[in-house]
Amino acid sequence: MSLLLNGIGVSRGIAIGRAYRYAQEAPEVTERRLPADALPNEVKRFRHALRRAKAELKAVRARIPAHAPADVGTFIDTHLLMLEDNLLAREPIQHIRRLRCNAEWALKLQHDELVAAFDAMEDPYLRTRRDDVAHVIGRIQRLLAGKETAVMPVTRGDIVVADDLSPADIASLHQARVAGVITEFGGPLSHTAILLRSLELPAVVGTHAALRLLSNGEMLIIDGDAGLVLADGAISLKRHFRERLRNERARRATLAKAIRLPSITRDGAAVTLQANIELDTDLPALRRLGPTGVGLYRTEFLYINRKTPPDEEEQLRAYRRALRALGGETLTIRTYDLGGDKLFDADQRDGPISPNPALGLRAVRLSLREPTLFAPQIRAILRASAHGPVRLMLPMLTDLSELDQCLNLIEEQRALLRRSGRPFDPTLGIGAMIEVPAAALTAESFARRLDFLSIGTNDLIQYTLAIDRTDETVNHLYDPLHPAVLQLIRLTLEGGARAGIPVAMCGEMAGDVRYTRLLLGMGLREFSVPVNRLAEIRHVIRHSDAYTLSAAADALIATAGRSARAELLDGINQDLAVAP
Repeated sequence: MSLLLNGIGVSRGIAIGRAYRYAQEAPEVTERRLPADALPNEVKRFRHALRRAKAELKAVRARIPAHAPADVGTFIDTHLLMLEDNLLAREPIQHIRRLRCNAEWALKLQHDELVAAFDAMEDPYLRTRRDDVAHVIGRIQRLLAGKETAVMPVTRGDIVVADDLSPADIASLHQARVAGVITEFGGPLSHTAILLRSLELPAVVGTHAALRLLSNGEMLIIDGDAGLVLADGAISLKRHFRERLRNERARRATLAKAIRLPSITRDGAAVTLQANIELDTDLPALRRLGPTGVGLYRTEFLYINRKTPPDEEEQLRAYRRALRALGGETLTIRTYDLGGDKLFDADQRDGPISPNPALGLRAVRLSLREPTLFAPQIRAILRASAHGPVRLMLPMLTDLSELDQCLNLIEEQRALLRRSGRPFDPTLGIGAMIEVPAAALTAESFARRLDFLSIGTNDLIQYTLAIDRTDETVNHLYDPLHPAVLQLIRLTLEGGARAGIPVAMCGEMAGDVRYTRLLLGMGLREFSVPVNRLAEIRHVIRHSDAYTLSAAADALIATAGRSARAELLDGINQDLAVAP
């Protein structure tokens, strides 16, 4: 009997193979009180497990083939660094000594504390970092229980079914050339999911009963696009998915051939295609795609999870590293979008916690409130401009008075650098993200005082529709095609055009191929997208007629019904499914 499981497709593609179940039981952790004279040995036992955890990860890293994407090693390095962090290397020892408890219990307390901190974060990407904490601590717990991390005896072409998998597990599975991955837990923003996408390994996560319902050796089909797992399917279904698998392989081969071709539509419209990055780990993957600039460098990741903010020199070093990796391409640095839950040290903030962080003191509002935090970043960005093409982008502007304050502060920092003899590019472009309805409605006023605009659709849609897309009770209402959203995008594009400056889009909508043609028809000519979407977006651009799409875009914007808009979008994209 056929069985269909629903989950979250985190890595696209079709995989067909036999199931290999990987059930790794977590050791049961109980509290034990220890006499004072036993504490030194308990600390020694914890440190020994810590060293063995490092040794395991280093062994996995050493087995990574030289031709593997750099991301594979980078994510394992991240876990190695976590093992050296005081939060994991020292705090549990403090717990052991203070509470006179066993190492397992001390580690559990530290795990619970860290996971609770990540769970309280509003940003879904940051919240998912809890998975890294769980993976690293789980490895130490297993070693404390006397269990080495098992090596999966998978064979080429297997589909691995597990409760959860770490980036190190994925690195090992990639070497074994498995066909796909199914997990019961996990989300699209975890490092494991990011690595799966980077390796182009089809995967579905969040299939809560997979281990219970699937058997070893059972023939499985993964549809990573739809987030489906099919077991023991009918012959007709197997034939259908094998045909899709052949088409998918042909599509990837086509994308690989076009990876360095220019982003020009069939009717001659030149499109600027850039990447969104947030960590240095994104840069190796970007380099493999040829000369590509960065339209959004999220700098808040330099600030979070630390007691003190990065100083000017540390930030300058990070920006220079990115510039060196880009080899002369433009780096658009967004000043930090901190605030709300995204603070480098929540204990340092004065005042009550915001009841609604998304509408509170965040992004440029926090920057203007904390100039001693903001000014060093401005100086670092200005100084970085002496080493390569840099643009500075301000997030979440709502009112021109905020822009005036920012421009005044930037000018003050320029004057300081001139007096100190530090070089910078005086022509550095300054732009703004348009991500709240108020800014979109007055986009032309912003555009006339800036060098570029970039539409941040994630927040723009959230604020326009009053919907938190991470809230499962209302996220079905999250609709990028809502006429109000499209009208605000159009107003921003028109405002930029009248002011004579470029307008880009850097939100998730820009990286979703379903909307590429619609956005081209609306007049968008600059896309900044996740690195792993660049090839596919370029493919769609090269198979579109931008000027003839404008009528279809107008019709869709004027359509009130949600289902009717979806049908029109399907019509715009109808030939993409069969495009080579």
